[in-house]
Amino acid sequence: MNANGTGNGNGALEGAVIAVAGAAGPAGRATLLRLADAGAIVVASDADPTRLAEAVDAARYAHGGATVTGDTVDLLDLAATREWAAKTEKEFGRIDGLVHLVGGWRGSATFAETDLADWDLLEKLLIRTVQHTSLAFHDGLLRSDRGRFLLISAAGASQPTAGNAAYAASKAAAEAWTLALADAFRKAGGDEGPKTAAAILIVKALVHEAMRAERPNAKFAGFTDVKELADAIAGVWERPAPEVNGKRLWLTPQP
Repeated sequence: MNANGTGNGNGALEGAVIAVAGAAGPAGRATLLRLADAGAIVVASDADPTRLAEAVDAARYAHGGATVTGDTVDLLDLAATREWAAKTEKEFGRIDGLVHLVGGWRGSATFAETDLADWDLLEKLLIRTVQHTSLAFHDGLLRSDRGRFLLISAAGASQPTAGNAAYAASKAAAEAWTLALADAFRKAGGDEGPKTAAAILIVKALVHEAMRAERPNAKFAGFTDVKELADAIAGVWERPAPEVNGKRLWLTPQP
């Protein structure tokens, strides 16, 4: 049994300090469980304190008292996001990852019916939160010997459809921002290559047990189960930084 009270952590995540933004949803819950199971110290955040507390408790007690904490953070506030990053590194002595799971969707029946209010919302949820977390955690991740910044994106960013203009454009912008972060990590690594990586995990859409229960006859073709996503997230730490830095890692067939 390791120092965090869990018995399954014996890989690259053993003792790693991982922050998870947008941790209270189904994908967040699966990720907290998976990272705790791997022996990581997990620091979760979400805007919904009640759902966050439930997610943190579920991960903590599923793994024999693993170190899983929760902070209600307004990721639309850069100062608050920087404070969260600094507090995490000060408390645990290091920061080895930021998993960005903040999501949201708005769409329309046709392109012409696009409501630009949807863009205003998605720009905040899908772009601004990525900007703030990447800026806040940049320095700490560079100090790590296994730092990773992971963005969860959608296949629609590469192949937008008429009714998803705002959503696809927001995701594409978040991907571009993350690739710029990856270039910063590459340059910081110099001739030896990056020790820290920024990567994008791409899904068509996510599915979880409650969705299957609500629609038992649906096939959810091409969807990624949140548990599979959590496995893929954990797996990024098992790969060398130069291998994943600046890469789009497809969890669904590439269009």
